[in-house]
Amino acid sequence: MVSHIHSLFGIAAAALLVTTPIQAQKAPLQKIGKAEGQVDIVAWPGYIERGATDKNFDWVTDFEKASGCKVNVKTAGTSDEMVALMNEGGFDLVTASGDATTRLIRGGKVQPLNVGLIPSYKNVDPRLQKAPWHYDGGKHYGVPYQWGWNVLMYNTKVFGDKPPTSWNVVFEETTLPDGKSNKGRVQAFDGPIYIADAALYLMKKNPALGIKDPYELNEAQYKAALELLRGQRKIVGKYWHDAFVQIDDFTNEGVVASSSWQFQANILKSKKAPVAHVVPVEGATGWADSTMMHVDAKNPNCAYMWLEHSLNPKLQGDLSAWFGSVPSVPAACKGNKLLTDEGCARQGYESFEKISFWRTPVSQCKSQNNTCVPYHKWVSDYIAVLGGR
Repeated sequence: MVSHIHSLFGIAAAALLVTTPIQAQKAPLQKIGKAEGQVDIVAWPGYIERGATDKNFDWVTDFEKASGCKVNVKTAGTSDEMVALMNEGGFDLVTASGDATTRLIRGGKVQPLNVGLIPSYKNVDPRLQKAPWHYDGGKHYGVPYQWGWNVLMYNTKVFGDKPPTSWNVVFEETTLPDGKSNKGRVQAFDGPIYIADAALYLMKKNPALGIKDPYELNEAQYKAALELLRGQRKIVGKYWHDAFVQIDDFTNEGVVASSSWQFQANILKSKKAPVAHVVPVEGATGWADSTMMHVDAKNPNCAYMWLEHSLNPKLQGDLSAWFGSVPSVPAACKGNKLLTDEGCARQGYESFEKISFWRTPVSQCKSQNNTCVPYHKWVSDYIAVLGGR
């Protein structure tokens, strides 16, 4: 995808809502009333499907008929875009990843939820029910939706019988199995949270740095990650954040390796494209997304109806099959024709503890004696990296 440096400048202010105390919140809704007629959702691409891309994947149409709530979706390609959109207002819900949730909670942009109005919450994976990225101060601020890892996607024609085993193929200039350099043929994610991917790679590449957590970096560790990313800038042909544009880049633009989501890999494989994906030896970052409600949601009744709908096993299994993610409801892992009974295991269900889930970097951090580089610095410095500085 094209580099979105300009969009990062527009959302940099969203990074500042990180370490402030949680602002006063309105009391959660106590009873679901009459449907307002619509619900407006900010979501990752591919998260709210109504069969337009593939008729087999539709979890909106039946909801609209049963609830009387029309579902309107605004897609966002990065967590920073989501925070910026929620700051602007006008939306009821957002499918926020862990690197956005802290900012939304502490910035007072989302309201605590009454999970008593969401009967299916009891069916959520116990590992997620009180996960720290959406459960704060004894209150639920989000309903777990899906989770997964960031994989290394590659072109099988280029790599042949020597699939990549390390993230080095996208971080450092090297000769690929087809005898050509990777320069200009690889991509990297254009969100500032990608600095954590560089840090995760350095944990194994250079253990002397003492990185213990890719989201908790002291100045020296952070500087090393930036240096790696500045070197990567010289070999990256394009930075991506739009899943569908990346699919086109792998199909028509000569991209042969990149960080990605299984969503892109699944679609490309369904089109018989020569791609595969792997989780390299250094491990992977990942995301655990929660649906959160805007503090000034105009359609709270429809929003609560959607939150309950979002946890039904059919939707969870279909979405998991479509996106290449893992359901937040374990019951979805069995009996879903699209996902199959092997789907959850294939997409990382048993690797929860091995994934470094996205979260907002803050200065007060345990592993580096509260001397970590905060997220607003990640934003400004990553803008500079994308600009070649």
